Amino acid sequence: MKTLIVYAHPEPKSLNGSLKDLAVSTLLNAGHEVQVSDLYAMNWKAVVDAADYGPEASRPLKVALDSGRAFDSGMLTADVLDEQAKLLWADTIIFQFPLWWYTMPAILKGWVDRVFTYRFAYGVGEHSDTKYGERFGEGTLAGRRALLSVTVGGPESHYGARGINGPIDDLLFPIQHGILYYPGIEVLPPFVLYGADRMTGEDYADVAKAWEQRLLTLESTEPIAFRRQNFGDYEIPSLHLKEGREPAGRTGFGLHVRG
Repeated sequence: MKTLIVYAHPEPKSLNGSLKDLAVSTLLNAGHEVQVSDLYAMNWKAVVDAADYGPEASRPLKVALDSGRAFDSGMLTADVLDEQAKLLWADTIIFQFPLWWYTMPAILKGWVDRVFTYRFAYGVGEHSDTKYGERFGEGTLAGRRALLSVTVGGPESHYGARGINGPIDDLLFPIQHGILYYPGIEVLPPFVLYGADRMTGEDYADVAKAWEQRLLTLESTEPIAFRRQNFGDYEIPSLHLKEGREPAGRTGFGLHVRG
């Protein structure tokens, strides 16, 4: 297995740093190949601008069209091309980050904004009255798997079905479904550590065992059963879920998960 770890935390000695290091050593010891994109260490540029798309960038800038033109012509910047190459190399992508303000750190969102360009991660395939592109289960990155490894400051009860912060599956849905599943990546159930700010060294021993177990079972873990766009569940071109497809009583983001 070839694994890319995209790591987003500014402190190498943090809990996130320890989990990243443990993932690298565990996977290497199991005979897998590993690459790491340490975004803070790379001083990753987190904002999209005209410089990303070469001298032919339009004025005013049209991010989608300019990114697609630059992708097709090989004019994307070297850092973006390197990250796209890593994604195409990988079988599995692990995203290691803390949940800050209910989402990923800005540097990681900036990685997505710049690397997931038009014609690479979106805007691919047939767009017609019967098919609305290759996405949500199809696309450039189909055949790969991803796992979010997320640390959360609050206790688990705050992120339960009735918790004040909202269910963790809902908070992660925009990342898991909207960013990863959109270009075809199958998404494994996340590895979430709650109460990270109060974790002790004694707690970490148990955490490390659980994390190693998840890492060593990546290939046998069933992905989240997100519905595929072009395989009968949705009306085309409205992309509304067809009547009767949802389990009784299910609403919201859960409508887009089978079963």
